[in-house]
Amino acid sequence: MSERESMECDVVIVGGGPAGLSAAIRLKQINEELEVVVLEKGSEIGAHILSGAVVDPKALSELFPDWRDMDCPMAETPVTDNWHWVLSKSGKTSMPHFIMPPLMSNHGCYTGSLGNLTRWLGEQAEGLGVMVFPGFPASEVMFDDKGAVRGVITQDMGVAADGSHKGDYQPGMEIEAKYTLFAEGARGNLTKQLKVTFDLEANCQPQVYGLGIKELWDIDPKKHVPGRVIHTQGWPLTESDSWGGGFLYHQANGQVALGFVTALDYKNPWVSPYQEFQRWKQHPAIREYLEGGTRVAYGARAINEGGWQSVPQLAFPGGALIGCAAGFVNVPRIKGSHTAMKSGMLAAESIAAAIGAGQ
Repeated sequence: MSERESMECDVVIVGGGPAGLSAAIRLKQINEELEVVVLEKGSEIGAHILSGAVVDPKALSELFPDWRDMDCPMAETPVTDNWHWVLSKSGKTSMPHFIMPPLMSNHGCYTGSLGNLTRWLGEQAEGLGVMVFPGFPASEVMFDDKGAVRGVITQDMGVAADGSHKGDYQPGMEIEAKYTLFAEGARGNLTKQLKVTFDLEANCQPQVYGLGIKELWDIDPKKHVPGRVIHTQGWPLTESDSWGGGFLYHQANGQVALGFVTALDYKNPWVSPYQEFQRWKQHPAIREYLEGGTRVAYGARAINEGGWQSVPQLAFPGGALIGCAAGFVNVPRIKGSHTAMKSGMLAAESIAAAIGAGQ
């Protein structure tokens, strides 16, 4: 049996999304001597992040005060136009801004590709000396003799479907660390195990989820309004006793990012989130933008929708949960990137202080 190789570092971060990369960057900003490893399951940073986003830049501005002058792709498209529609089967009602709560305002926010922002964060992290390893999923948590997390084991490579070892088999590597941060996103495998091991959800409400199906389109330039942000509620979910909503963001380069979220606690067993998305795209108000365009990418992901009351205990011996692994989506604001980033930064500051104190 092959022996696993082992690597030691100060901090290992599972997940190369906004939360994990922000934590890595903040650690190196505080102490450039720290050895920080980021493990990303995707083939490259950003490979698993297909999303248009409206980003509150608060956390980004704390991380890099000059980010607008650093070729950050999110700086290209500030929000200029903000709409909230309630859809009926064939029409829409536009909600006036003066009756909307202030938290629904996107003034001062930016819209763009979250994947591109993540790739940019990855470049900044590597520039600071963070060791970023894409293509290396973490498959197992390691514990010390006192039960504290002491790192992770990466996934074995070259394993056949029946579990046998193929000719190119390579055992995963042990990454040992003083602290481990889990930034796997919603319903990560290791995060679910840790919640059980340390009973992290003992004092919070159960987490609930939605399924977000997303697409990226090149549309007719005459229909493109850079910075326009549209959110919808109502039809078609009103016909199936479900809830959720859609979004359509006009981003840079003549593209729109659109998507539809269906809450997964629906009672109607016949509901198909994918079919509801297709129906939504055929609504006259949405179809108007897409006709004559070309879909260039698509995907889906689970989204935390439980809110603050569903955030579990974050810290445990040897590590912490950050970002969507912890459930930091602000559902009323329809935003989570800035809270994910901030959670990673706060965790980094606590870990840097602990390491500095010899803990």
